[in-house]
This record gives sequence, C-alpha cells and structure tokens, in this order.
Amino acid sequence: MKNAQIKKYLLPAILGIAFMSCSDLEIEATDRIIDRSTAEGGIFNGVESVPASLDNIYNLLGPNLIGTGGYTGLQHITTDEQIVPTRGTDWGDNGLWRNLHAHTWDSSHAVVVFTWDTWNEIIFLTSEVIDPRSNASQEEVAQASFIRAFATWVIMDLFGQVPNRAPDEGPEINPVVLSRTEALASVLSDLDIAIEGLPSASAGDMDILKRGTKAAARFLKARVLLNSGVYNGTGIPISLDEVISLVDEIAAEGFALQSGYFDIFQESADTETVFWLPTNVGVLIYGSLHYSQGIGGWNGFSTLSEFYDIFEGDANSNAFGIGQEERRGFVPGINESNETNKGIGYGFLIGQQYNADGTKTKDRTGKDLVFTREYPGLIGVGEANGIRVLKYHPSINNGFVNHAIIFRYADAHLMKAEAILRSGGDATAMVNELRVLRGATPLGVVSENELLEERGRELYLELVRRTDMIRFAQFTRNWEFKDTNSIGDDTKNLYPIPSNALLTNPNLIQNPGY
Repeated sequence: MKNAQIKKYLLPAILGIAFMSCSDLEIEATDRIIDRSTAEGGIFNGVESVPASLDNIYNLLGPNLIGTGGYTGLQHITTDEQIVPTRGTDWGDNGLWRNLHAHTWDSSHAVVVFTWDTWNEIIFLTSEVIDPRSNASQEEVAQASFIRAFATWVIMDLFGQVPNRAPDEGPEINPVVLSRTEALASVLSDLDIAIEGLPSASAGDMDILKRGTKAAARFLKARVLLNSGVYNGTGIPISLDEVISLVDEIAAEGFALQSGYFDIFQESADTETVFWLPTNVGVLIYGSLHYSQGIGGWNGFSTLSEFYDIFEGDANSNAFGIGQEERRGFVPGINESNETNKGIGYGFLIGQQYNADGTKTKDRTGKDLVFTREYPGLIGVGEANGIRVLKYHPSINNGFVNHAIIFRYADAHLMKAEAILRSGGDATAMVNELRVLRGATPLGVVSENELLEERGRELYLELVRRTDMIRFAQFTRNWEFKDTNSIGDDTKNLYPIPSNALLTNPNLIQNPGY
C-alpha cells in the first residue's frame, strides 16, 4: 500500500517523460505549436477568463520546474551535481538518463523535446493573456509578463532561439524566431512591465509569494542580467551595477539570509523564500532514496563524489556532528531513535543508513545498506552505489509536500557578490557572511572558482547548476562519466532544436554541433 502511494504521486512525473518521444514526424493535433482554436477556424477574441488562464499557467509551471526530467533534468543531470546510472534493469530507459550525464544527447532526446514543447506552450498561453483582447488588468498583465519572461528565458537559456507565435496565428503561419539577443531584450522588457505592475510582498508573506511579486521579478532580472554576457555573445554582462541594485531592492523588502539551512525547505515562513510554488516535491525525495528507506524510494538519482568533496567535512563519512558544514547535512547514527526523521538523514547520504529505530537499514538482498562514493560505470551499477542527496525531507507528510522553492535570497546574495567580483571588487566578505551562517570555515579570498563552488554548496538541486557552470565556462570541462568527445565541446552549451520543431517551422535553424 505504501509503494502504491508513492506511485500515485510520482508516476505522472515519470510518465511525462516516458511518452514524450516520437519518431513520427507528422504534425499531430497534440503538437504544442498548434493553436487549436485557430486551427479549427476560430478567431481569437481574448481568453474566456483571465483568472482561470493564469491559474492554469501557474499550475503548469510547477510540474515543469520540479520533476525527474524536463527542465530539472537538463539543469541537474547534465552537470557534476547529479547522475542517474542504470542499476541492473532499473533506470535503463534506453539510455535516456545516461545520455544526459555523458553529454551524448541529440535532437530527438525525449527530455529535450519535452522541455522545448512545454515551455513554448507556456510562452504562448501567457501571450494570450497579455493580448489586449483579453482585457486583463494591469496586475494580471504583469503576472503573465513575469511568467512569459521566465518561460522565454528558459528557452533562450537552453536553446538559444525562441519561436514567437501571436495568439491569432494558425498553424499555416510559421512563427518568427527571436535570436538570443532579441529574446534577451524581450525578457528584460517583460520583466520591467512585471516589476511595474506586480504587488510588493514582505519576506514571509507566503500566500503572496507563490505568485509573481516585484521581488520575484527583480530576482529574475538580476539572474538574466548576470548571464547576459553569455546571451549576447560578448562574455560581458549588460549591467553589473543593476544586478547589485536589484538585489538591494529585494533586501529592502525584508528578504535576508536565514540560519537553519534545512528548515528553509519546510512549509513554514522564512526570510529567504522569494518565490515558491505549491507543487509536489515528492519526486525530488523518492527519486533518490533506496527502495528500503522510509516508505520506499525509487533508487535512481545520486551525485558524484567530486561534487560531494567541494563541501567541508570528512570525505568518507557524513555522520552527525563530525565537523562537516551544515549544508552537507548528516546521516543519523546507530542505536539512535530517529522517529521524527524516519531514520533518514539530510543533505548528502553516504555510508551505512539506518531505520527510524536506530537499526541498520538493509538492501533487497538483506545486506547492510551502505551508500558508496564510487560507481563502476554508468551501467552495471549496484543498488547501493552513489551518494544520495535530500534537500526536502520525507519526514513531512511522507515527503508529499506541495511547497517548492524556486527563488531564494541566498541566491540573490551570491549574485550580488558575483557582480561585485566581476566589477573588480572583493566578494570575500559577502561569501564569508553566508559561510559562517552555514557553519563553514571563512575563505581567505574569493575568486571566480571559489564563487562557483560556493553557489554549488548553497544551491545544489535548485535548478541553477548548468546555467552557473556555463557562465563560469565550466560546463564543458571533464567530470566522471562524461563522453570524451564532449569534453571541451562548447556546442553543448546549447541543446539541439528538436527535429519535429525544425520540420514544422522552417524559420528555426539547428544549433551548431547537431
């Protein structure tokens, strides 16, 4: 019954990946490029209900940010942060996950296709709300502009070009395609509209923060500006001073760093959450946990030992209280009653795992469940290979909590530090402020490399690793199990345009390298 409960919540997220690949290049009525009402001869006169349309858009946003594949997979599994090896017959999926980590994806890769389709759909739906014929209020236009900016940024960041279809254009019209620089300008324009029309919210106003606010729009604008040197091809961000001022404006509304790292990822109010979504985070928990832990995990997602090693603490143990920094978490000890956390640790789970009563957890063969640092490869992997990672914890409602943090102030804090560093200033004090709060030893000096690692330590599994690594020119470096032909291949900084999209819109041009 418990496993059935897990599948009830997790299967939709997995099935969204399982059925999104299609070798048939015929245009079907389900293709995201088609405006169904127009395709059937209808005329667009505005959406029937703006509030209902916005609710639908926000309901789409959550599952497309928090899941096993889609955007989550493209941001995490393609980096040093996460790996999904094939364990016996589990997680084989015709190489779906291995190809992401090895950087051997192509234009038909199911996760690539799914991400392209769903985020372009969100762009189109927001454009319908923004269209004057929908008669949306200023705040409603601002909400739609915020999400359109978010979705356009996702496509621009991942694929480098963005199709742009007007609400009243049917499938016979090939959408114009925005170049990366044109898409950048569009995103910034939408964010300015959002900042003007969205409500203000103080830190801790959780009911308001699950939708767009001025702080959320400023946060996204700071992120886009910090990466703008990648998008405009110059390597030089448009305005580092504005990144700093945007973060200061966020702080002026009461957002601030907060102690108690893992408490931030619970449902209670805090000073760090800038934007969250009421979408289920169970897949982020049970995708990683072993079959025998808690109410049963899926035993897929883990991390590389080299990523674990950027944290302060013993390389071979993460037992409670052995001097590791707070963000690395801990594994409860033997003979300790751990009913409140089901015997499951926080952060990085390595070594012997324990049950809620303090006894040793066993694997499916009856052996002690000991998570190891190493893997024999991407295939032929044992069920205990790999360090597991938990940021949200299964002790709360068995992990089925509808509370996913999307933007967090610690990220803004580090964006400001980076803007100072890239402007020729010293970011050491700002970085050390965060490190001391998290129980880590202060750094003597902060360079770009240390700043990237600090972002990894603070923001792991928060949808930023790939984008960060590209900005710091680290995404194409070598790490364990990356295909040797992909090492140093900068064409991998963009994903391929899906084959079906090229067929349906000749204005799209395949990205170099594909």
